[in-house]
Amino acid sequence: MLKKLPLGTLINVATILIGSGIGLLLKESFPENIKTIIFQAIGLGTFLIGVMMSLKLPDGLLLHLIFSLLIGGIIGQIIGLDVIFSNLGDNLKGSLNITDEGFTQGLITAFLIFCIGSMTIVGAIEEGISGKKELLLVKSLLDGITAIALASSFGIGVLFSVIPLLIFQGGITLLAKQVQKFFNEKMVQALSATGGLLIVALSINILQLGKLTIENLLPSIVVIGILVWAQKLIKKP
Repeated sequence: MLKKLPLGTLINVATILIGSGIGLLLKESFPENIKTIIFQAIGLGTFLIGVMMSLKLPDGLLLHLIFSLLIGGIIGQIIGLDVIFSNLGDNLKGSLNITDEGFTQGLITAFLIFCIGSMTIVGAIEEGISGKKELLLVKSLLDGITAIALASSFGIGVLFSVIPLLIFQGGITLLAKQVQKFFNEKMVQALSATGGLLIVALSINILQLGKLTIENLLPSIVVIGILVWAQKLIKKP
């Protein structure tokens, strides 16, 4: 029974809960200038991680990435993913009688940081295909530390980001178990690079350099996966 569960993701959830709890305890002790510098540090760190990930895009897939962002963004805009995410956060906040005004922003920001990185994609797929959890265990440690900083700045919404994380990351692991042949090395690299570019966009929001609707760009990760898979089929003799 345990072998069927995404244990790496469950451990990840636990470390984020612990880190968020510590961050919330520290939140009130930080003056505004300290919170500001924490925001800036998180933003710069997020930017660097995103750039490093996006630069690992396999050769010959640049146009695929651009097309994926375009098509994925249009799909996300039509569906209204940003509104859906916001409404879900607001509904959860209301049902729990939470008064923290930054709850929804904290939940969405933390979810995006925790869930669209290369460690999420590669680690979840790796656990699904081979059962290896090492990468997700490393991610769990890093996410726990990151959760301390995020919760001390964004508040209790960070703690509740484990709900979409469990669904998204655990879902990738369970899906990978069923469709192992779909995920080759080039596919995983393309998914990670696309996620990296979205992380760069997220850093722009955190640093308040602009306001990008990253939620609406999330379908681009699915689109590039389909494009790489289709290219592989076309090239087959």
